Amino acid sequence: MKKKILNVLLYTVLICLSLFFLLPILYVFYNSLLPYRYVQTWAPVNVWTLDNFRELFTKYPILKWYWNTFASTAIVVAGNLIFPTMAGYALAKLRFPGKKIIFGALLISMMVPFQLIMIQMYIQLAKLNMHNTIWAITLPFMSQTMFLFMARQFFFAVPGELLEAARIDGLGHAGVFARIVCPISKPLFASIAILNFTGTWNSYMVPATFINKVDKFTLVVGLQTVNMTYFQKTNLTLAGVVLLSFPVILFFICTQKEFVKGAMSSGIKA
Repeated sequence: MKKKILNVLLYTVLICLSLFFLLPILYVFYNSLLPYRYVQTWAPVNVWTLDNFRELFTKYPILKWYWNTFASTAIVVAGNLIFPTMAGYALAKLRFPGKKIIFGALLISMMVPFQLIMIQMYIQLAKLNMHNTIWAITLPFMSQTMFLFMARQFFFAVPGELLEAARIDGLGHAGVFARIVCPISKPLFASIAILNFTGTWNSYMVPATFINKVDKFTLVVGLQTVNMTYFQKTNLTLAGVVLLSFPVILFFICTQKEFVKGAMSSGIKA
């Protein structure tokens, strides 16, 4: 009986906490459906409207911005699912000269603020005629050290005996990684995908710096121009927030189970 009471109290607290964290999301969705004069008020259902979204899609190339954001995010996420995981596997399980030095240099690179190298990066991209293109916001970010570190920590937990047995069966390093390691690393891939997807989709500084053509904008940069144009129209701003946030929410809902497993097994705090 005592255990049941404790469970009821626990679930009650968890439900209250979940409602508390959902309130900002519900607030944004609710006000995005209201005409300007009803924003931040209790409005009857009959005044709810999709005119805010219709206005955004009519006046601005929202679909083009969506495509630019989706394409750039997909390229960056795909790159970070391939290159950092391969490098992390090599640093965790292979033996080669200078491995510790390489890993130490990578860790030091994580301590350098991105703002210090952004201007130099822009100059290099401009010399290569890659500014104002999708490659300017994808190629430099397809292999990020943080995900390499996550992969290395995860692969340390993979039993060496399992890999050795695969080598005895005739698999090379590439075969072991592709056929043995990758199938058991779904939590790692989910963790990298969620963190990288969220960071890239919501990135503002990089695309705002490297791209200045309206038709090449990502969704964040484009909606920020809308916000600066209609900074007094809260309803339009909140409608833009909904357009920006719901793909991230859906992506997390679809992958949250594997993400939690990856956070627990790789030593990364969620």
